Amino acid sequence: MCSGRVDLDFILRAFSNGQDGVFIGGCKLGECNYVTHGNFDALANTYLCKKILEHIGLNPKRLRIDFMSGADGNLLAEYSNDFSRQVKEMGPLGTSEGMDPTRIKFKLEAARKLVPYMRLVERERLRVPVKSKQAYTDFFESSGINVLFDDIFSDKLAISQILLLLGEKPLSTGHIAEKLGLNPSDVSRHMISSSRHGMVRYDTDSNCYALA
Repeated sequence: MCSGRVDLDFILRAFSNGQDGVFIGGCKLGECNYVTHGNFDALANTYLCKKILEHIGLNPKRLRIDFMSGADGNLLAEYSNDFSRQVKEMGPLGTSEGMDPTRIKFKLEAARKLVPYMRLVERERLRVPVKSKQAYTDFFESSGINVLFDDIFSDKLAISQILLLLGEKPLSTGHIAEKLGLNPSDVSRHMISSSRHGMVRYDTDSNCYALA
């Protein structure tokens, strides 16, 4: 299977299912057998997913991508063994990050709901014009892209988490803020925006927000 087929959702789902690390192996960059350069898509998805993991509080080093040819069995073994050692040092998912499994699964589920949105963002604002490893590294590791990603992702993730909570039961702004560790004023801002888009409604009898 082409490494370009490894979607963001596949990676996040693996972590959501409790995997401690995810390793992606692709063909050597610039040597695509199908002339689609899917390995560069895999590289972009890896960079994006690392930023998502870091944003929700997980160590981005739990995700790794390496490139090799079909004849490089020795490299595959070397990379796999090295990654396995690294993951063992970090321990089970969430232990070194100080996050319990329930909270991790909740945050990953909220992030997974944003995958279609992130695909569009990648095409429109995070597409690297030059297909080279150095170009991708310079682009995704630049301070400007980090700021842009935070601006793009932070509010969307907060809203996604709020909608997941409201899917369980109606909640007040204060309860939402407490459960998610957000500022009540930010929650109120998100609720106003979500109400305008028809995603939530305010119940005056219970003084709570609910899914529309």
